[in-house]
Amino acid sequence: MREPDRIVRLKTVVARTGLSRSTIYRKIGEGTFPAQLRISVNGAGWRESDINRWIADPAAWRPTCLSVACTAMSAPGANRK
Repeated sequence: MREPDRIVRLKTVVARTGLSRSTIYRKIGEGTFPAQLRISVNGAGWRESDINRWIADPAAWRPTCLSVACTAMSAPGANRK
């Protein structure tokens, strides 16, 4: 049986990728880095599998649209604050 995907926080993503916080959020806006998931009112994290896929091949990374959330994230202005 497959293990569940872990959720990792920003500090871990920065350490694993070597990118700065601002670069991560810029790349999310460009669509070239996995978007974070809302895990609480004030918290967000990333699927570890998405981060691992990005690390394996950053130039070819594109989101996998397997859920309704992906469709919502691709709407214009969806990732803007």
